[in-house]
Amino acid sequence: MPKILIADDNKQITSILSEYAKNEGYDVDVTYDGSSALDHFRKNKYDTILLDVMMPKMDGFEVCREIRKTSNVPVIMVTARGEDFERIMGLDIGADDYIVKPFSPGEVMARIRAVLRRMEPQDAEVTKNIFSYENLKIDLDQFIVEVNEEVVSLTKKEIEILWTLATSRNKLFTRENLLDSLWGYDYFGDSRTVDSHIKRLRAKLDPYDHPKWEIKTVWGMGYKFEVKDEL
Repeated sequence: MPKILIADDNKQITSILSEYAKNEGYDVDVTYDGSSALDHFRKNKYDTILLDVMMPKMDGFEVCREIRKTSNVPVIMVTARGEDFERIMGLDIGADDYIVKPFSPGEVMARIRAVLRRMEPQDAEVTKNIFSYENLKIDLDQFIVEVNEEVVSLTKKEIEILWTLATSRNKLFTRENLLDSLWGYDYFGDSRTVDSHIKRLRAKLDPYDHPKWEIKTVWGMGYKFEVKDEL
């Protein structure tokens, strides 16, 4: 039974979402402030965390940052405000999805189902694959990426993006291609989600020397894993 944490200071919202989640077969914990949410996270293992942005004691952004220091558990941010900078900030600090109030409980459950599907283990044939090129190694079975034999700390989604690009090197992927293949057709976000994840992925890879390959932006079109000796 998947276990989820709902953190929101609005008790009416948490009550409704909790009932919907339980009806779908989830084990649910509820908390009403950021400090308590972080405490719950540290004491339990969750499959998904639904995290309100505006909470007492510690806001959702700060909680998400703390979670990302030790875990890749899917985090869905919730806010009453829909400004672009808040959505971008949430994605930049590691949130997997973003929901703006008001929303229907059915939509929230759909988002949770989509996140859980993306976290399901892939079939045995795929997960045994290991990609290597020059100083880069991607192990999808263990979800480990190494550059120069050093492990790079990446989220599961960042590893999936890198795998998708690298295993089709020099092939251009539009943002829509990546959204469809990695987030699914039922994803409610937009192409800026891809941009935010690519930005974080590059920032984590840049400290490692990789002169023969790069994640290249093709302006106005998308991204590709460019291998320079094959151009």
